[in-house]
Amino acid sequence: MISFDEAMAMVEDGGKPSILLGNGFSRAWRNEVFNYANLLEVADFTDREDEIKELFRLSGTYDFEAVMRSLVAAKVVLEAYGGNEALVEIIERDQQLLKDALITAISTTHPDRPTDVTNDQFISVRRFLSRYDQVFTVNYDLLFYWARNMDDLPPENYSTDDGFRSGCKWQGHGTNQEAHFLHGGLHIFDSGEAIEKHASVQRGTGIIDLVRANLERGQFPLFVSEPTSTKKKQRIEHNPYLNFCFHALGRVTGTFFIQGHSMDENDKHIFDKLKQSRVQQFFVSIFGDEHSDDNMRVKANALAYLKSPNSNVDFFDAQSAPIWS
Repeated sequence: MISFDEAMAMVEDGGKPSILLGNGFSRAWRNEVFNYANLLEVADFTDREDEIKELFRLSGTYDFEAVMRSLVAAKVVLEAYGGNEALVEIIERDQQLLKDALITAISTTHPDRPTDVTNDQFISVRRFLSRYDQVFTVNYDLLFYWARNMDDLPPENYSTDDGFRSGCKWQGHGTNQEAHFLHGGLHIFDSGEAIEKHASVQRGTGIIDLVRANLERGQFPLFVSEPTSTKKKQRIEHNPYLNFCFHALGRVTGTFFIQGHSMDENDKHIFDKLKQSRVQQFFVSIFGDEHSDDNMRVKANALAYLKSPNSNVDFFDAQSAPIWS
């Protein structure tokens, strides 16, 4: 594999690439916080704790979306074979319970304040992000959000437009939006009148406290946690903010980096949209042994999803990217 610096050196002179951030971006800061095993440990499944935890055990996974896909498949089979309606209703309830538990678990385990991240880490990640034009993320956490708002730290004059304006209401159209939360985020919510965000540019302001207060009132953040790519796309198309961000993928050009994404089929809607864009060169990060079974699958999927007569796909060492240090 080539290194991150070698990949950047291949970007056309004067050009500025765009990037998609996956969960590896956040796990590179603190792996023990941003992984499914930790989320499952703190998740509250109320009176269905034993049954749902057993589903995870039997599936041999910590992946919430994988278990949701199993529930969807079970419901389809039961309905096709005339299974009893009571059991179908239980499965439907467990699907919603799983989604709600994931959102609550993320807000529970999330760092409380941006002060949990050091100045040096913020400077490093801001320098990393400043290399890119359009930034897309599938992460729900606040790390990218915090980093782009640390205006008192280098690099000087680095900032991005997220499409939100006065009153923290999303405007999108007519802005120069460069930051796109493709699957929503902890700080974004639907007030019923507009898509809004919890906002702060000052350290110490508790956005997570606001999120948790909203959860106690039954108001959930804007999240896309559906189990399949098709269902995710359907969810996205029915929300103006998500749909705007999604279609922005189709407008990117030049060079595009994918950092810390597993290239799973359940995000194929994203890769399909990217393949429709005018991107000529994709660089996909690989973490660890490039010849491992998991990484061979990542490579195969990346080539299948993105390579075309008009676009090339190369791979670079994820650990060589200077994200947090």
